[in-house]
Amino acid sequence: MDCDKVLVGDCLKHLADLPLESVDLAFADPPFNIGYDYDVYHDKQDRASYLDWSQQWMSAVVRVLKPTGTFWLAIGDEYAAELKILAQESLGLTCRSWVVWYYTFGVNCKRKFSRSHAHLFHFVKDAKNFTFNADEIRVPSARMTTYADSRANPKGRLPDDTWVLRPQDLTAGWNAEEDTWYYPRVAGTFKERQGFHGCQMPERLLERIVRVSSNEGEIVLDPFAGSGTTLAVAKKLYRSYLGFELSPDYVEAIEARLEAIIEGDPPAGPANPRTSAPSTPTKPRRRRTKVPKLFG
Repeated sequence: MDCDKVLVGDCLKHLADLPLESVDLAFADPPFNIGYDYDVYHDKQDRASYLDWSQQWMSAVVRVLKPTGTFWLAIGDEYAAELKILAQESLGLTCRSWVVWYYTFGVNCKRKFSRSHAHLFHFVKDAKNFTFNADEIRVPSARMTTYADSRANPKGRLPDDTWVLRPQDLTAGWNAEEDTWYYPRVAGTFKERQGFHGCQMPERLLERIVRVSSNEGEIVLDPFAGSGTTLAVAKKLYRSYLGFELSPDYVEAIEARLEAIIEGDPPAGPANPRTSAPSTPTKPRRRRTKVPKLFG
């Protein structure tokens, strides 16, 4: 199969052209159908049309996955439950993990709680035979970092299924050594920001997915290439890659991004989540004013 490129056009057409069971890993971050302003795609279909389209492209992805293949799906709240059921009941996939990627500095909302998470579904074709490179993504355990427990596995442990942006902001709720998926949204001030696409995934997040669910030399597919992050990370990690994208302008920008990458380059962004953002300066505590009781 001809790889290491990004093609302009509808993913349904390009997926139909791919050989049956030819892809090792597919990662998809499709439009969420929430009215985002893409340049050539209308992101506000009626519900039935969106779900019908989702079934079409997801079925096409499953067709090209190898029997041992893995499919990761990133999706928002609005259709997470429907697409999970579709993948399991209609397409016959097994959900190995429902990962919640949590980030601070979420999207501001006026009449509901601010959005600060996305869903990452980890699907496989064969529940007993799939790639999961646990040693590629292990992290230090609390036994190692906090308790100096001799029973700790020197290789570390597998990450949890909640990925947090800034553990320093959540010390009361999470232990910094326990919840370790601390990947931020790629904000406008971030060095890795490409500038031409507003929904850019962080490379360190894709790094973990590509490492755990594929091996060097295997094929990684992204049917919605967007800013090209999946393809960029795949190239850096010595995988073959293939992407599809409706926008000719996006494809041109992705190609420039890929051209600047040399295999073996480290993924953008800090590997250590503690350095993902500067610590908040400590200020003197203000003296509390006693509030008079109004009742009772």
